[in-house]
Amino acid sequence: MKSSTGKYYVGLDHVRAIAAFMVFTWHFIHVVNGEYAPPPLFPLSLLTEGHTGVSLFMTLSGYLFAKLLAGKNISFPAFLWNRFLRLAPLLMVVLFIVGFRNYLSGGDPLAYTISILQGLILPRWPNGAWSITVELHFYLILPLLLLLSRKSSYFLVFFIVGMIIFRSFLYVEAGDIQVLAYLTIVGHADQFVLGILAYEFRNLIRGRHLVALIVFLCFAGFYWYFDSLGGFNRSPKQTFPASIWIVLGTVEGLAYASLIAWYDNSFNHSSGRLSRFIALIGTYSYSIYLLHVFIVSNLADAIDTHLVSLSNIYLALLFSPIAFLVMIPLGWASYNFIELPFLKFRKKYIIGTRQSPTSGSKD
Repeated sequence: MKSSTGKYYVGLDHVRAIAAFMVFTWHFIHVVNGEYAPPPLFPLSLLTEGHTGVSLFMTLSGYLFAKLLAGKNISFPAFLWNRFLRLAPLLMVVLFIVGFRNYLSGGDPLAYTISILQGLILPRWPNGAWSITVELHFYLILPLLLLLSRKSSYFLVFFIVGMIIFRSFLYVEAGDIQVLAYLTIVGHADQFVLGILAYEFRNLIRGRHLVALIVFLCFAGFYWYFDSLGGFNRSPKQTFPASIWIVLGTVEGLAYASLIAWYDNSFNHSSGRLSRFIALIGTYSYSIYLLHVFIVSNLADAIDTHLVSLSNIYLALLFSPIAFLVMIPLGWASYNFIELPFLKFRKKYIIGTRQSPTSGSKD
């Protein structure tokens, strides 16, 4: 979608569409415990471990805001206001629906309300909305990250090293940081920062298709290995060392940031029908992400009951994109009737430009 700056990057909407599909598939295969299936052909482990799509979203956020704000001064309150208008309307609808269902099933409305308020700090919001909490925390530290980037991109590298050391300390103290690493800014901060760095150093991978292919194959192979040793659901209690969560987010961020920068800068993205269709999915990806939890299990169960058994992981992965198509009209309706009406209240948050640093890594 077009940002409040008037910029639109079709390639980045393609990336959003891929991230949304990865998360959808992750939940789609849960219906028949496909997340516990033996790893399929190694690139497909990025789908059977599709929770990593959240990391792709977060790396993309860092890259996108670096691209939008490069060389510019911003009004931070206006920036936060615009992000509130973008995220809050649908989030409030989802929180209301979940709360109403909870009430009908005998839940305590006060306890639910308290959990929603706690969700501003803790990963308590339902339907994957915990990731919005992580995004909000990223927005709060974004001015610091931009300041560090303007001083020197290498300060951001030191920031990442500091986060790895911090998670190492937490691991030594607790022995298990999977929840903290996956559900909070503690584990995802690296990905936002690596997205920023990918934009800063985008020239290093522009047009380097072989490098991008090697990065993808190495990352897919790593995730296949992660999947084969237990993956998300069985790690760290079984065979995969719990310490992997110290650096898993960093590995994801490195791979995704490199591939995003390559894809965004190496092609003149087509305006043809297929490109526009995928980009529309990216535009609706926020709606798809928050709303798919309401129906994904029903879709998978209906296919498993009436069409084919999804106990075969390859069949489950084959039918996942078919089920995903159901989300597109829902995403369209949500975007146009819940999200879009509020965007007309956005404010201009770019208040000027600054002289670009002379770093040789920049354009």
